Amino acid sequence: MKPSLFIFSFSCFTVIACSSTTREGFSALEPEGPGEFGETAPPPEADHFANDPPPKWCGPKNGQKPPPLPGGTEACPSDKNKPGCACDTLGEKAACWTGPRANRGLGICKDGVTTCTQISENVRGWGPCEGQALPNKGSTEGAPACKCFSAGRWKIDNVVPCTVPYPSGSAYLVSTVVDPATGKAACPDIPAGSSPPPSKPISDWSTSSLEVDCAGQYELCFELKAGDVQNPSASDCSLTKVCIDAEYTKENVTQKLANLPSWVATNTTCVQRWRTVGGYAEMSVKGLSVRCDAIDDGAGNPYVFARLSYCPEKCAITPSLPECAKCRGGGDGSF
Repeated sequence: MKPSLFIFSFSCFTVIACSSTTREGFSALEPEGPGEFGETAPPPEADHFANDPPPKWCGPKNGQKPPPLPGGTEACPSDKNKPGCACDTLGEKAACWTGPRANRGLGICKDGVTTCTQISENVRGWGPCEGQALPNKGSTEGAPACKCFSAGRWKIDNVVPCTVPYPSGSAYLVSTVVDPATGKAACPDIPAGSSPPPSKPISDWSTSSLEVDCAGQYELCFELKAGDVQNPSASDCSLTKVCIDAEYTKENVTQKLANLPSWVATNTTCVQRWRTVGGYAEMSVKGLSVRCDAIDDGAGNPYVFARLSYCPEKCAITPSLPECAKCRGGGDGSF
């Protein structure tokens, strides 16, 4: 999380103690010639963004541009139509917003509607901003805090591995290949009598897609580990880890990503643990939204948002077993 920025303004006054004096004491302060006033410098232009800056932009350089500087004054900027600020046409309705510019139109936040009213005999001004939704008090993340990013979903169509045993007793794990005829995952062809380890399959492992409520750059990783999904440990050995760098361009749209590449796990000790103890997969994300929201674990590291449990190896042989009823070939997780 990023700390909030508070700007404090201090005014410094110097006080000099004065004692009574004589007329002669003041004569030195009188001008020697005729008194004249110098030219008055124009007041500095008000910085409407000083205490209410526009939203940050961390997207492509050819993407969103900073909003133009609003007209009006700091108290009554032209881009907000705040209550009491001047308007021209009696009865005119317009969008209004009294919250921070950085939150406008994000998450639960939405503009309200205001009407130009007669405030006094010669003054017209905007009325109350009705129907606007501001950030929830106390919320710091996601939609309730009116941040661009709040949730995403990564869907992988095939997450099934294949065990390749050899007569020597060693075994390896390789990525499966989706059979175009059945749409199901199948082990790749391993030539009879070939020596270990098996070659990496020619075909990619899987297709996948992403949907997020905020555009941005996201690194998504899928890692297979041997161990207990109910009690994951940092010491659980890793069989493989495949990652995708996704440039997600349009929020709330399912976007197809690059395929997950094929792989082969050659750590036979870890493969044996997978076969005897079981295993799971970790799905993680690390990214930056176009509005500069950091998507990580809070410490700058990838955020593990889902762990998928794998069915026992026997389910690949006898899928009709009761404990295999919920087995499936794909996986997804939300972050």
